[in-house]
Amino acid sequence: MASFQLSLTNPKHKRNHTSLEVFPLWNTFKSKNLSFPNKRLSPNLSLKISSCLSNLEDNNIELQQYDQEEKKPLHEMWREIQGCNNWKGLLDPMDSHLRKEIIRYGEFAQSCYDSFDYDPHSKYCGTCKYQPSHFFDKINMLKKGYEMKRYLYATSNINLPNFFQKSKMSNVWSQHANWMGYVAVATDPEEIKRLGRRDIVVAWRGTVTYLEWIHDLQDILHPAHFRDDPNIKIESGFFDMYTKKENNCHYASFSAREQILAEINRLIEKYQGEELSITITGHSLGAALALLSAYDIAEMKLNILHDGKSITKIIPVTVFSFAGPRVGNLKFKERCEELGIKVLRVINVHDKVPTVPGIITNEKFLFQKQLEEKFSFAWSYAHVGAELALDHHRSPFLKPNSDLGSAHNLEAHLHLVDGYHGKVRAFRSATGRDVALVNKDSSFLKEEYGVPPFWWQDENKGMVRTSDGQWVLPERPVIEAHPPDTAHHFQQVLKLARARLNLP
Repeated sequence: MASFQLSLTNPKHKRNHTSLEVFPLWNTFKSKNLSFPNKRLSPNLSLKISSCLSNLEDNNIELQQYDQEEKKPLHEMWREIQGCNNWKGLLDPMDSHLRKEIIRYGEFAQSCYDSFDYDPHSKYCGTCKYQPSHFFDKINMLKKGYEMKRYLYATSNINLPNFFQKSKMSNVWSQHANWMGYVAVATDPEEIKRLGRRDIVVAWRGTVTYLEWIHDLQDILHPAHFRDDPNIKIESGFFDMYTKKENNCHYASFSAREQILAEINRLIEKYQGEELSITITGHSLGAALALLSAYDIAEMKLNILHDGKSITKIIPVTVFSFAGPRVGNLKFKERCEELGIKVLRVINVHDKVPTVPGIITNEKFLFQKQLEEKFSFAWSYAHVGAELALDHHRSPFLKPNSDLGSAHNLEAHLHLVDGYHGKVRAFRSATGRDVALVNKDSSFLKEEYGVPPFWWQDENKGMVRTSDGQWVLPERPVIEAHPPDTAHHFQQVLKLARARLNLP
């Protein structure tokens, strides 16, 4: 039974079956109108058969609907998938294109974990293990059709000590920085055709299951200062991580904010005239940075194209957020909505991270607006966007435990998206996603499936054997900290933002 269930989620066993193949008995009943002469069925048995046939009919209808969805290509409905209508009618039942796109962007976020060096015994702890040009090849994502454009860094000299990873060695790659993610762009012609546009993706690193950073949150709101309204506020730890820099550190000489705005501006200039989208993704603390950077891009009007007199095009900005905390106050939420930022938050209802900060006052509190406006209440937070709430108890593959780290795990979220069809529909894999991925960095899978926990690791922890038989950790090539035109493009952002403030 275990091997059969695993086969349903194995990519080698795609389930492109027709209803005739999946439900041969049901089709026999329908076509031959079978009866039982001279045999009277008991009322209970008759009821069970009727119920069974009814369920088969429902499944048959669902498969037919799924086939119909696939007939409409993504490039014809990409704006809806990116949230132009706030995903109305696409979440329940789950649209097949949306499911695949959520998983695809979730894999970009997961790649930040798969490529990050967590080893405190390595002098490279806190950085990416791979050169930008080899990144997608090393983590088996070449077929995604994207090209790496730049890495993102943040200073670790802020008050979130439990988030940053630091080496125990004395001679390290950087004393003050951590690798935080990357910016990539769709370059493969077939992928651009499938998507219906050239997509710019930003992926932020978060925390796999390590939740101690939550206790570092000061729950203090800080004015965003990205525009003149001081009432738009952001949690101070997130704000510091995004905006602070370290002049004495090569990798943190530009803030994460300056890096992301400069790169988005450069790419928009490079691909001007094309249909573009900006998609930002992240998990956990990375989800907070995803929303913060999306707000910044829109507030600085980077996504607004104009001819000097009027707006000619608005590039859609979308956030696919996984297990993210609240980021700002109600004014922040309202401003994100005014700017047209589309946010889809994927959560596990048993995960505690999405409930903080703002345990006392949040978007569920009836009088939140009055508290903020009349009393300037300092501990008021609000989630932004639409929510896709999943429940790991619905999956037959996962342990029904209350382990906070497992409930927060990103691969578990992607597994739940794969099996989700609607609030009242049964869990069933739709894309053939391998359930073994859940245990890459957790022990969440039930033991009967025979998948070892925490199995994702470098061979020999990166150690290699030299020609003379010695085992060593090889030196890595120096990675460029920032493109040489970073300062130029950031100044362009500030200049254009000032010019665009007076646009209608």
